[in-house]
Amino acid sequence: MTPEELLTTTRAVRKRLDLTREVPLELVKRALTIGLQAPSGSNRQQWQWLVVTDAEQRAALSEVYRRGWREYLELQPGQRADDSATYQRIRSSSEYLAEHMQDVPVLLVPCLDTGSAELPAGNQAGLWASLLPAVWNYMLAARNLGLGTVWTTLHLRHEKEAAEVLGLPDTVHQGALVPTAYYTGTGFKPAERKPVDDVLHFDRW
Repeated sequence: MTPEELLTTTRAVRKRLDLTREVPLELVKRALTIGLQAPSGSNRQQWQWLVVTDAEQRAALSEVYRRGWREYLELQPGQRADDSATYQRIRSSSEYLAEHMQDVPVLLVPCLDTGSAELPAGNQAGLWASLLPAVWNYMLAARNLGLGTVWTTLHLRHEKEAAEVLGLPDTVHQGALVPTAYYTGTGFKPAERKPVDDVLHFDRW
């Protein structure tokens, strides 16, 4: 793929994750090695990465995720009434992922080790900017290697329980949950987005 094709066709893959095919850990490590080329504030590289493949661990973490998913739905009464094709497609694929999360062969949990049980006050954008670009780099690299991914965070509604499942120290804070698997089918294409001129400002709002 050209760089432009990679950047415009790396989509959230849910229903097209291949739940029957094992993913070699070396492939995950290769994608993650590429991901770690992302920038890190002051080059601190406080990131830590959990690759969850054990069936019992996946099941336990998936149950935490499903609880967050159900609570999210309860808080979106307006969206539940949205009958647009786009929303219904997203809702259907998200529900499928919640039901099958434990069957995804690899669950990647990117984290920051801040050295403190409490997140520092103030510049949260700067803090998470030292992790999240590496997560996206990983997802791009995975796509280039034939793997599908999707960025999820609903398990963080119960972050402490997820931390207990994963055995995380108090100083380690989760940033996402990235299901990873080979994908089925083809046809990935750019998503519909607002025209750039509708969201672009020069000099002042």
